[in-house]
Amino acid sequence: MIVTNSQSGTNVCEVADGIYRISTPIRSNNGPAAFSFNQYLVLDDEPLLFHTGLRRLFPLVREAVASLMPVERLRYLAFSHVEADECGALNDWLAVAPQSVPVCGKVAAMVSVGDMADRPPRALADGETLSLGRHSVRWFDTPHLPHGWECGYLMEERTRTLLCGDLFTQPGTGEVAVTESDILGPSEAFRLEMDYFSHGRDAPALIERLAAAQPTTLACMHGSVWRGDGAALLRALGEALSA
Repeated sequence: MIVTNSQSGTNVCEVADGIYRISTPIRSNNGPAAFSFNQYLVLDDEPLLFHTGLRRLFPLVREAVASLMPVERLRYLAFSHVEADECGALNDWLAVAPQSVPVCGKVAAMVSVGDMADRPPRALADGETLSLGRHSVRWFDTPHLPHGWECGYLMEERTRTLLCGDLFTQPGTGEVAVTESDILGPSEAFRLEMDYFSHGRDAPALIERLAAAQPTTLACMHGSVWRGDGAALLRALGEALSA
């Protein structure tokens, strides 16, 4: 792990081959006492950033990306759903990376991103693959899992890394970048205090579809990255939600 800003604690860590977690710890009196906001950079011929980060965190995330590559090389700015921590800094990134475009699902492009973004989005259909060079990412539509009609996730297929957004949200500052320890327990305890799931009727089927992709790395937006049998952990999440 490399700290790219000593004042904020923003740090960078390679969590899979060519995939880097950028993490900023936050302490607040208005929400969880300690929390973390993560973005993921897939470094390749056409680099992709998953989650733009909050608009006010843009200088910190830009600094972290610049420690790995020139920011103007960014090609794709992807996110799970429309929310401030997912895409709040989208237009800031579009301004500093002239060749970049937003990447999202077709629903997000139709209802929000086509209007709010300064450049037209690359809208991915459910199951569509986008090549970045050595890496390729596949889009999964997951409406209302955990929230947002337009919600979806990207799976990097070579490293079997699921960029799983708000699934398995863990409290704390995320100081452990990658873990094989339990994250379901902490994430469920957090959900019971502040339930951010919409509990849609299709959630079990959507979780099973993600599990069937057999990810071995779960790149969470809040907290540690998890490494192991991702299919089993996703199914355990499904059982916890059903209970």
